[in-house]
Amino acid sequence: MANTKYIFVTGGVTSSLGKGIISASLAKLLQARGLSVTIQKLDPYINIDPGTLNPYEHGECYVTIDGAETDLDLGHYERFLGVPTSQANNVTTGRIYQTVINKERKGDYLGKTVQVIPHITDEIKRRIKLLGTKHKYDVVITEIGGTVGDIESLPYIEAVRQLKWELEPKDTLVIHLTLVPYLAASGELKTKPTQHSVKLLLENGVQPDILVLRTEKELTQDVRKKVALFCNVDVDSVIESIDVETIYDVPLVMLKEKLDVTVMKKMGIKNTNEPDLKPWEDFLKKLKHPKYKIKIGLVGKYIELKDSYKSIIESVIHAGAVNECSVELQCYHSEKINSENVASQLSELDGIIVAPGFGERGIEGKITAVQFARENNIPFFGICLGMQCAVIEFARNVLGHSDAHSTEIDRNTTHKVIDLMEEQKGIVEKGGTMRLGAYTCAVKKGSKANKAYGNVEISERHRHRFEFNNEYLKEYEKAGMTAVGINPDSNLVEIIEIPNHKWFVGVQFHPEYQSTVLNPHPLFVAFIKNCIK
Repeated sequence: MANTKYIFVTGGVTSSLGKGIISASLAKLLQARGLSVTIQKLDPYINIDPGTLNPYEHGECYVTIDGAETDLDLGHYERFLGVPTSQANNVTTGRIYQTVINKERKGDYLGKTVQVIPHITDEIKRRIKLLGTKHKYDVVITEIGGTVGDIESLPYIEAVRQLKWELEPKDTLVIHLTLVPYLAASGELKTKPTQHSVKLLLENGVQPDILVLRTEKELTQDVRKKVALFCNVDVDSVIESIDVETIYDVPLVMLKEKLDVTVMKKMGIKNTNEPDLKPWEDFLKKLKHPKYKIKIGLVGKYIELKDSYKSIIESVIHAGAVNECSVELQCYHSEKINSENVASQLSELDGIIVAPGFGERGIEGKITAVQFARENNIPFFGICLGMQCAVIEFARNVLGHSDAHSTEIDRNTTHKVIDLMEEQKGIVEKGGTMRLGAYTCAVKKGSKANKAYGNVEISERHRHRFEFNNEYLKEYEKAGMTAVGINPDSNLVEIIEIPNHKWFVGVQFHPEYQSTVLNPHPLFVAFIKNCIK
């Protein structure tokens, strides 16, 4: 393709309409036609990245291979496309302003007054075009966070307006996602919110090319015509996005609505293959027609907001489908688990996952859940802090070190079985300073992890400051907990197992970040398989 095509996805009326899923679905359809596609997220908040944000505020923090702490939507992009994202795929207002201010301090603007226009908008445009110019993608889809009309989104909308003016007419396209509410009292779908939303965009100089309307009822042809007339688009460019059973149905709905065809027509994209979505359809078939049913417990401290564990939840869905198994995922608040009630809460489960996290709150509940899984031979999967809890529990109840702990929680413990990594000891800043991104790990032959991966060398993504204290390694191995995954460079323990347990695996990394629809993560697949048994 001669030029990279830039598609912008904006949202109106309300937040959480699913811009990320629509972006990922369109990308999937274009990818299935043989185009190279990537998606980036522009977030209007002033934080540099989501790494320092509370999961209650923003959901999980997703980590890329190159160690960027990013928005959870990048997880959707990777799960749908199966293509890794990077630092360049997530940009925040904080990062934009930081770059511009650093340039101003160095004198790069030659004493000029630094303003939102042109300096901030120029930096936004540079970031948008980076994926097209540097990585040479055919199509770059840019999702703009927030809702049209928000003050913080204005510089991004202005940057889009300028790019539409600067680039060739067929090289840019704006998709606007809005809500068409259904009023039960009158039995009508209401288009007025969409009209107002488009009007707000027009006030900022941007005319949407395609409208995607979120709705719980089917759009009639009259509704489509009305929206097209009042929003200055043709009828074919009014796309219905009706509520579906799972997010993985959305690409097929968009295929049926011909979103990809409309986009290609408007952008002059020709000579593509017909989209082959058979593997995707096979996944959905297994997901919706399972042979088995199991109940898994997810023990964490942010369970009130499901997005806090988004990648883990989706990884369980992927692994369930490949095992032709329906997984009922039950969430348990670790603060509410103790030795008195643990049996009544967890005894019905076929498997237990102890989730990642930071800090002291709820950690004793996690340790109690690990003990219950270990003593009752229930398949157990500990992720990051979940693995560390398994190490602490084993030290206390098997090795007899009753005060064993992580120095993250108790600096004065006499048995520091989990301790601060050497390279972390002089660091005081919080943002972007952990061990982040992909690292290799040597896996012991014959271990459960080795059987799952089918490999003796793997690469997984990390996000942590504390590690297994190798001074205790021999004591653990002698008592029956073995280190089966070791980082070859730092000698860091990455995977622990209890060989004589049904399936007891703890990992220091985050396997959930690498699970995709068509390539479910092998550890989740093995875990679910053993839960079915």
